[in-house]
Amino acid sequence: MSKNHDTNINGKWIVSNRGKKMAVDTRQPYSWLVEKERTASGKIEDIATIFLTNKECPFHCLMCDLWKNTTDKPVPVGAIPNQIEWALAQMPEVKHLKLYNSGSFFDNKAISEEDYNRIASLLHNFDTVIVESHPKFINEKCLRFRDMIKPELQVAIGLETVHPEVLLKLNKQMTLDDFKTAVDFLSKNRISSRAFVLLRPPFLSESEGVYWAKQSIDFAFSVGVECCIVIPVRAGNGAMELLMESGNFTPPNIYSLETVLEYGIELNSGRVFADVWDLGLFSNCEKCIDKRTSRLTAMNLSQKFECRVACTCDSLKLES
Repeated sequence: MSKNHDTNINGKWIVSNRGKKMAVDTRQPYSWLVEKERTASGKIEDIATIFLTNKECPFHCLMCDLWKNTTDKPVPVGAIPNQIEWALAQMPEVKHLKLYNSGSFFDNKAISEEDYNRIASLLHNFDTVIVESHPKFINEKCLRFRDMIKPELQVAIGLETVHPEVLLKLNKQMTLDDFKTAVDFLSKNRISSRAFVLLRPPFLSESEGVYWAKQSIDFAFSVGVECCIVIPVRAGNGAMELLMESGNFTPPNIYSLETVLEYGIELNSGRVFADVWDLGLFSNCEKCIDKRTSRLTAMNLSQKFECRVACTCDSLKLES
């Protein structure tokens, strides 16, 4: 672990070092997409994600850049179901939907309970709906929403890392007990959960990043999570650039992502996915990046080991 970490990391410092937000329209989500995913049933199906335009999350996590597409104030009642309705009219019919709002779905300052009934009516034709939430917002409100909707509810939670010192420095304002309590509550109420796991957050070397990502997957499954998504940590929010300059953060390499995905899948404890967005950020080899991306995508879908890509750049694996 990096020894050079004297910076007083808190929400004020994180916010003070970031740039401007993007211009957003509360009448529309800021993005949406449809992609393939292996569902809990084992089938490979289309799953849509609507990136809702919403109020900024109250937790200013060190590595987060989702604030770029958020508003400073709560959106009006009715805005979120309007955004969902708009997006559904644009996209092809699918049976599985993620509603991601750059924060916590169950934060009443983000999505008002007054909107739940209309949101529920818009979700009537789906089999599964996945929302995201900080553990501190997981309570009886989740059950009220679950009881309103026809599809099965799943909640995505940012575990990030089980490294105790790094988790504290991420300004997540969450303990591992908080995470476990939230998953326990959901499990007891027949709501499945998925965890976001970071690969090489700040203050860790490459090998430490791999080790702690594996430990985090182990912990998530041990407390009852059904699915883990491994996210290689990126720069791009201001604070992370400063940590790069001071030697406290280096983005992971793609070989580490391959290693962690292989480990997670071979556990056979639940689905494990690698985030394959813009993987060129984590590779300096133009010869094999497309093949490695294709392999990771194939493993996400098959949940089986696929033959490794051979390349002259293999000598760089877990170098630091």
